[in-house]
Amino acid sequence: MKIIANTADFYIEEAAAAAIGKFDGFHRGHQKLLGQLKHQQEKGLRSVVFTFVPSPAAFFSRETIQELSTLEEKRRIFQNAGVDYLVEYPFYREIADMEPETFIREVLVNRIRAKCVVAGEDVSYGRQGAGDYQLLRRLAPEYGYDVILIDKVLYEGREVSSTYVREQVGKGSMELAAALLGSPYQVSGEIIHGRKLGRTIGMPTVNLLPPQDKLLPPRGVYYSHVYLHSRTGGMPYDGKRLAAITNIGTKPTVDQRSVMGVETYIYDFDSDVYGDEMEVCLLKYKRPEMRFDGVDALKAQMAADIADGRRYHGL
Repeated sequence: MKIIANTADFYIEEAAAAAIGKFDGFHRGHQKLLGQLKHQQEKGLRSVVFTFVPSPAAFFSRETIQELSTLEEKRRIFQNAGVDYLVEYPFYREIADMEPETFIREVLVNRIRAKCVVAGEDVSYGRQGAGDYQLLRRLAPEYGYDVILIDKVLYEGREVSSTYVREQVGKGSMELAAALLGSPYQVSGEIIHGRKLGRTIGMPTVNLLPPQDKLLPPRGVYYSHVYLHSRTGGMPYDGKRLAAITNIGTKPTVDQRSVMGVETYIYDFDSDVYGDEMEVCLLKYKRPEMRFDGVDALKAQMAADIADGRRYHGL
């Protein structure tokens, strides 16, 4: 996959099928859209995913907006999906003020060379988001592209959307979030050194420091599984699903810094993985984060949590 980032000055030489969107939390609706994009790819068009960086919402808020999917996570998703081009188009004032038809002509037609545009009913682009599906369809004959409308995906009568997923993650409803996403909600990143308290009490853990723009569920303990990707490659655990239990929070009993972290105990595992990449898949909320009266009480609760996790995972 070729990533086109940090520039509005690009041209794709081959005829393409393009999908426009924010793609935050790659849910079942996005997957349906990408499936149609792949179908067009099989018919000979290059597949192009177009998204704005930063998102319009983040640009106008001027503050960090926590997302379901970080930029790196989106890149991995589209890479794994076999997308040919990912366009991370820079969003700035001139782009925000661009008229919708200008966006279609200058970006979709002239730069991407779109012969097919795959879009949902709620697609928006151009000044104040005034561009919509109807305009795409009306201008298609003039600019020589086809438009394919992707119907909404429903789950138990409600539209699957990033907003719906965010609600469930925010409540810690990880099973429902997974049903909307088609897979468990993930937090990923590089494994860092923690305070190594777990190792001193016989319960070694691995730690991630999540990006500030990553939406986390409520603080607490979650049943999970993880995927590890070694920095050197070829390790026995590379890419394998490993049963785990994860704490999301600030570890108030032993750490006064109030830094949000993701700390995971991987069952029957004791390899040196510092610097490796890890994807933590959150399966089910177990209990809230708690402050204990000392390390002994914390150790007892950790042991109980780990035992419960073994039963959950059938170990």
